[in-house]
Amino acid sequence: MRVVVVGAGLAGLTAAADLAATGAEVTVIEARDRVGGRTHGIEVAPGGWADAGAAYLGERHTALTTLLAELDLKTTPATVGGAARFALGGEPGTGRFPPLSAVALGGLFDALEELAAAVRPEAPWLSPDAARLDATTAADWAAEHLTHPDARLFFPLFAGEMMAADPADVSVLHLAFYLRSGGGLRYLNAFAGGAQEDRIDGGAHQVCLRLATRLGDRVRLGEPVRAVHQDATGVDVVTVTGVTRADAVVVAVPPVLADAVEFRPGLPAPRSGPGTAPGCAVKVHLVYPAPLWREQGLSGWSVSADGPLLSTVDDSPANGSAGVLTGFVTGAQAKAFAALPPDEQAGQARAQVARLFPGLPAPDACHVTDWLGERHSRGCYAALFGPGDWLRLGPRLTTPHQRVHWAGTETSTEFFGLMEGAIRSGHRVAAEIDATWRHNHD
Repeated sequence: MRVVVVGAGLAGLTAAADLAATGAEVTVIEARDRVGGRTHGIEVAPGGWADAGAAYLGERHTALTTLLAELDLKTTPATVGGAARFALGGEPGTGRFPPLSAVALGGLFDALEELAAAVRPEAPWLSPDAARLDATTAADWAAEHLTHPDARLFFPLFAGEMMAADPADVSVLHLAFYLRSGGGLRYLNAFAGGAQEDRIDGGAHQVCLRLATRLGDRVRLGEPVRAVHQDATGVDVVTVTGVTRADAVVVAVPPVLADAVEFRPGLPAPRSGPGTAPGCAVKVHLVYPAPLWREQGLSGWSVSADGPLLSTVDDSPANGSAGVLTGFVTGAQAKAFAALPPDEQAGQARAQVARLFPGLPAPDACHVTDWLGERHSRGCYAALFGPGDWLRLGPRLTTPHQRVHWAGTETSTEFFGLMEGAIRSGHRVAAEIDATWRHNHD
């Protein structure tokens, strides 16, 4: 059996590795000049790496932790002791918790958990009241249900941190599904004991690098796929450099990118809709000789209402080679920030960190990774399903189109948008193709 995998991110390389293990003749075709997809490492110091893309995992991410063990990769705790900094109106302050009404935030979280509990995670479009929830944006829901100013202030910060979303871009159904799919609000939002408990020592990009190394010259880089043409005996994958014949194809790229490929015969329905938005994330790494904020009793965690960095965390390499404050620019702020020239982006980030952490010297370097402008990703963490998307797209997310099969974190109803979801989708599609081939050739 010959299989072409389109996309060398976590989903595509997982599927390729699984299929190769069954004896399939596998070719992975990637548009970029690197593997990794929405995982990407930046060397911030000799031997010290920071995650410019996906970064965190928790104990429930069993497919990822199993893969890490197979690849001999270790994790390091993401949690750092110390106080946080908050700039939620007025001068920045220090504390353990946001200086907002605990009652208001508790009410917000209770309302979100109630929404999530009502969703059918395996089929969100079949959830009770799905049509109304899918037609309503999260911003409209917040305007109607959040009355306390602290809850209104915090909600877009929460949506940005959790799913890199502007609440105006996602439906309530998608928000509720994302929380349910990821293990619940409190699990997703937590460091210790939650979905952000650990990082991969040396960077998450190593997972794809090691998978690609095992596959060797079966991985081809710098070849954007233009078309996928099927006939009675097979399928042709057309790239900028030629045609590769196969018995089956795995398309493991974000939905909007899949829709840019010419399929013949055409797809029965598009992979994205008019309201499907890119994940609105820009990551900023400010590099210091060491994590100097720890000397001041600070964790490096901060939350700001005005931005551009809506939050920061301490992502310093475990080997002590540097101190790294990672800033997240998400939601509506990311759209505005991504439009700025690079020097202005760096200047705004440096100025904000100087206000938040006034005892720090100027950083040695500032790295900006703009996922909105990344043409082979169209956003990060994942595509945002807008009004109408789940009812329109959901029933066909994983349905094969004859010889074409689908993978990617956006096809996973478990841990959608996370590395775990991508890996699970890769396992699923490989098993699907293997079972189909065996059934047709018994």
